[in-house]
Amino acid sequence: MDLSDCRNFANENKICHLATAEGDQPRVRALLFCHADETGFYLQIGRMKEMYGQLQKNPQVEVCFLTPKGDRMLRVAGKIEFVNDPKIRERIFNDRPFLKKMIQSPDNPNFIILRIPHGQAYFWTFETNLEPKSFIKF
Repeated sequence: MDLSDCRNFANENKICHLATAEGDQPRVRALLFCHADETGFYLQIGRMKEMYGQLQKNPQVEVCFLTPKGDRMLRVAGKIEFVNDPKIRERIFNDRPFLKKMIQSPDNPNFIILRIPHGQAYFWTFETNLEPKSFIKF
């Protein structure tokens, strides 16, 4: 397994769970994943959400991707960056038609793009459940 396997898995399994922290309390929520490419793993949130404040205070996250059958999982951990690149914002905005009514344009300050550019990932299956984790650094 390598990083391209991680990107492909994330791009094929768009429902993910993002874990953040609020003080010493973990917080997890389901999100619709944007995309992964050579520059990182991309997520989109709203500025008005509590997770935005949590991420400003502590940018360390873990994202979990799971197949619909639940037989294979990818966990990606790293430090998020807030992305302001207009091309990336435009791409994600156009990929999500449901946002057009809510935020009207990709330059809306409530439209927040996150990227995990570096970190580590690993795959889990029932078969490998008891084996030591094999991390893929990126």
